[in-house]
Amino acid sequence: MPCSALAQDSVGIIGTATLPRDLTPWGMFQNADPVVQGVLIGLVIASIITWTVWLAKTIEIFVARRRVRAGLNALAGVDSIEEAAERLAQTGGEVWEFLAAAAAELRLSADGLERDGIKERIASRLDRLEARFGRRISSATGVLATIGATAPFVGLFGTVWGIMNSFIGISTSHTTNLAVVAPGMAEALLATALGLAAAIPAVVIYNVFARSIAGYRAELGDAAAEVLRLVSRDLERTAAAPLERAPGEPAIGRRVRLADATGGPRGSS
Repeated sequence: MPCSALAQDSVGIIGTATLPRDLTPWGMFQNADPVVQGVLIGLVIASIITWTVWLAKTIEIFVARRRVRAGLNALAGVDSIEEAAERLAQTGGEVWEFLAAAAAELRLSADGLERDGIKERIASRLDRLEARFGRRISSATGVLATIGATAPFVGLFGTVWGIMNSFIGISTSHTTNLAVVAPGMAEALLATALGLAAAIPAVVIYNVFARSIAGYRAELGDAAAEVLRLVSRDLERTAAAPLERAPGEPAIGRRVRLADATGGPRGSS
């Protein structure tokens, strides 16, 4: 009996000697293997990038969509490029650039008589502008997709590495005492937890941005279509009312004056 009690006390001493270890997240990070520490630092940086992109792009998309909606509202009830340019002269933005591109093409096509050709060239300009605005608003969202796709596997790598070190520690100490194995396992699982904490918000935020950007592009398409309708009306008025031209002025002259009234291309504010 005394020998049995002594053996139990010895096991208890050995077990408790390894238990006083800080198992808080910071303590596990400090005691982790350098490779696992590198994985944890990388995942924390990825999470910071995710939330930074979320804040910046949320503000950018909100402002851009409000600007396009204001431009569309300004075009409501307008029946000519000249009147639209007057309304948007001080606001700028994407809709203004659409008007400026249409005016520039009208100026370059001053000697043309084929209305369909002019409208096709203006439509091409508007299409390229719409694509450029879409690329600009989508910038920096790709990093969210990358983080969402890779962060869980990076965390899994840290977990595998930590568990491997735990088994190496078991073989070195020749004991399977849970008090010896648990700290290493906890450090390894911390990498998995951080990987999920970085990946899940990135995926959710990316999907939200994808829907918002799709709505922004749809509004750009509405604005481009409205500008094309204004151009078509102006071209038909010019063809139907040639007497409005000044003496000796070519048929396209009135369109050129309308184009000049917009002031040419101007950057968005």
